[in-house]
Amino acid sequence: MLDAAGFVLAGGRSSRMGADKALLPLSGKPLIAHALAILRQAGLPASIAGAHSPLSAFAPVVPDSNPDQGPLGGICAALASSSAYWAVFLPVDQPLLPAALVTYLLRHARTTGQAVTLASLNGFAHTFPVVLARAVLPLLQAELAAGRRGCFSAFQAAAASLHYPITVLPVELLVQSGQVAHPEVLPPARWFLNVNAPADLLEAQKRHPAPIA
Repeated sequence: MLDAAGFVLAGGRSSRMGADKALLPLSGKPLIAHALAILRQAGLPASIAGAHSPLSAFAPVVPDSNPDQGPLGGICAALASSSAYWAVFLPVDQPLLPAALVTYLLRHARTTGQAVTLASLNGFAHTFPVVLARAVLPLLQAELAAGRRGCFSAFQAAAASLHYPITVLPVELLVQSGQVAHPEVLPPARWFLNVNAPADLLEAQKRHPAPIA
């Protein structure tokens, strides 16, 4: 059985961007390619969850039978499609995240056995990237069935039902201890930039290296 699998969440409507974010170019490659590369650099087989556009040329796509349920629906569809014990979820619009952070979160989850593992910055817990144990699937599905679609609150409810606290790892401490580093030496404050609007894409381009000719 596969130990861990990675999934890019690409089911958003991209309303603020005005175009499908997954296919927007950054440093010569679409955002979906950057997200998949992060997971693959972390040593994970990578798939795409909940895509609204044809993205199967980039990686296997797990369809979301009810895309109106938001990213939590995509997460449940991905977990249901996989036999892996651990699943790592990354949104398509966070191209500045280092693969080293994903690697560390997954290693910590494997070591501790905690059901939900994510990172924080300046005391704020970020919903993604997240490492989930497959055991949370029925609990997340119950949250969806109850009409509660918020990912973070669903993670909290699932962890509580399994009698595990959510594990939140402070990025600052990981950097200071040398556990995690960014290949372009970007400060952690830049890692979690969400490319939601054209101005965000311009900001990401400033921080992302141009491809080597």
